[in-house]
Amino acid sequence: MLTTLVAIAVLLVLSAFFSGSETALTAASRPMMHQLEQKGSRSAATVNRLHEKKERLIGAILLGNNLVNIMASALATSVMIALFGQAGVAYATLAMTLLVLVFAEIMPKTYAFHHANQAALAVAPVVGALVSVLSPVTRALQVIVRGTFRLIGVDFHAEDAFGLDSEELRGAIDLHTGQNGAVRHERAMLRSVLDLAEVQVGEIMVHRKNVVMIDADEATEAVVTQALASPYTRLPVWRGEPDNIVGVLHAKALLRAVRARGESLAGLDIVALAAKPWFIPESTSLIDQLQAFRRRREHFALVVDEYGSLMGIVTLEDILEEIVGDIADEHDIAVSGVRRQPDGSFIVEGSVTIRDLNREFEWRLPDEEASTVAGLVLHESRRIPEPGQVFLFHGLRFEILRRHRHQITTIRITPQQDSGVPASADRGASG
Repeated sequence: MLTTLVAIAVLLVLSAFFSGSETALTAASRPMMHQLEQKGSRSAATVNRLHEKKERLIGAILLGNNLVNIMASALATSVMIALFGQAGVAYATLAMTLLVLVFAEIMPKTYAFHHANQAALAVAPVVGALVSVLSPVTRALQVIVRGTFRLIGVDFHAEDAFGLDSEELRGAIDLHTGQNGAVRHERAMLRSVLDLAEVQVGEIMVHRKNVVMIDADEATEAVVTQALASPYTRLPVWRGEPDNIVGVLHAKALLRAVRARGESLAGLDIVALAAKPWFIPESTSLIDQLQAFRRRREHFALVVDEYGSLMGIVTLEDILEEIVGDIADEHDIAVSGVRRQPDGSFIVEGSVTIRDLNREFEWRLPDEEASTVAGLVLHESRRIPEPGQVFLFHGLRFEILRRHRHQITTIRITPQQDSGVPASADRGASG
């Protein structure tokens, strides 16, 4: 009987090992294991190999766990029957349930959950060897399981069950908690990287009305003066009408030509100095445009719509700013697009993009139908609002402050919980 009790104790220890190993290996951080493997850790490499064959891993652990649990229960039942007769079956069931639940399930899994990475590295060599030994049995079990799924009409793909798609990445980014500025900026950057394939160039471009362009038919002195007064390095050159872009003038090329000619600028051909314009459709995704910039080794492109009309420009810096936020240098013009007010509201210019607001304040304003805050108000209100009108949507209060002709120029945005306006207020209330 003493030998049997020792065997039961050993089996419970093995059951705890299997339970803790399952939790540790499934909860271990895959990025950390990858980094440790790159640094030469053999245990981390074993963990990664087990992750790649997770179905076989789970099968081997469950096989070993159930085997030792059933064996321990059978031995305990035999001891109890010898001591208490047929009533020993009930006693053995109760005792083994408590022992397995506390010492072979809850305790090892709790420890493994809170120390997943360390525990995974510790058990990986043993579990890896076990998976190799039990490989024929687990393969047979997989065949039976998949065959059963096919019989009941379930489309079963093991590799899909553990796939990591972009939505899981977004969820992981949202779990990167913290309200300090550094953490918020990291979350915004990571979200922006995932959004590069979904955001189109037309959503981040500089609109044509804000683009500084040069008329090729102007006097050379006027062109040089305009180029020197501009804070930009590259300037589109048009002839006849603004939509007829004939080149892109680089300030450095202009200065070289001016220096070569000395004081006489007569006969300087601006169009000949300009580079050939590069036109791209506004529907181009940011990831595709970023790759195109790298492939062509260019930083500047002209955006056109489906009819070939000029919509604006986009630069490499514009795309990078979508990831890291605004990049200001000594030549940038400071534009106060958003001003925080003492009452918690924000005075926002209508041209400020929704993506910038979402990134800065972690709002969730939709940008599918409009790219600017003014466009969002027009889309949601289904009208051209008058100054003083107030609209409530997406948890925010939008008050129209100024309008120039049909263009909304300034809006006051207040988070609804701070605005004093009840959540049940109508969306289009007149101010």
